[in-house]
Amino acid sequence: MFATPTLPDPVPCVNDVPLAQAQEALAADELRQRACTELLRQAAIAAGLLDAGDPAPVQGAISEAAGTAIEALLERELQMPEPSDEACRRHHSANAARYAVGERALVRHVLFAVTPGVDVNALRQRAEACLLDLRCADGGDRFAAVAASTSNCPSGAQGGELGWLGSGNCAPEFARELFGHAEIGVLPRLVHSRFGLHVVEVLAREAGAQPGFEAVRAAVAQSLRQQSFATALRQYLQLLAGQARVQGVELDAAATPLVQ
Repeated sequence: MFATPTLPDPVPCVNDVPLAQAQEALAADELRQRACTELLRQAAIAAGLLDAGDPAPVQGAISEAAGTAIEALLERELQMPEPSDEACRRHHSANAARYAVGERALVRHVLFAVTPGVDVNALRQRAEACLLDLRCADGGDRFAAVAASTSNCPSGAQGGELGWLGSGNCAPEFARELFGHAEIGVLPRLVHSRFGLHVVEVLAREAGAQPGFEAVRAAVAQSLRQQSFATALRQYLQLLAGQARVQGVELDAAATPLVQ
């Protein structure tokens, strides 16, 4: 009896432009990011903003001309209304703590780093098991011991301690999970950042001051602009994906225009 031969996985492509070399092992998030960038690069060529001879990316790196053309493409295609005063006030009312000045937290963490070739699902399972273990810990400094043995951050040698952090001392996605909340102790959720998955413990907080709306109106408006941009970009990418031949990577796709 002969075994059925195993066919190699297809190289991920967007309209026949490869996203990775055959020997590259990429995390799903990085592969999706490369696919989105390539969709935008090809759209810039189709729009006449980038020369058709622009070289394909190498290990995800695009040319300087492609980066400039993509910025011009997005500026042209993503038309977003300026946030109204009412919308800004409503957002501030619901998120006033986010705009606190001087808020600090005494933090330690265990980092499960996302690196090229890592099995992200297995990594997440390990991180979730660690989170459950540390939330259930009773007595002793279990957190410091786990950080020392498990964390992919140099802070593991100090029990995972990051010291007193303000919102400007960490990545924005980390800060969003850390500040504007009252939680003390091990946070009941994994914190996702560009570095990986974090199990985070807040040891102490200093609340800081919450300025009135007028003092932070510009920051509130910028937050709403960023939200609108992210939504419009996601919808535009869905449209591009729906019109492209995408192989070997999962992308949300739409067959009809979605950008408002």
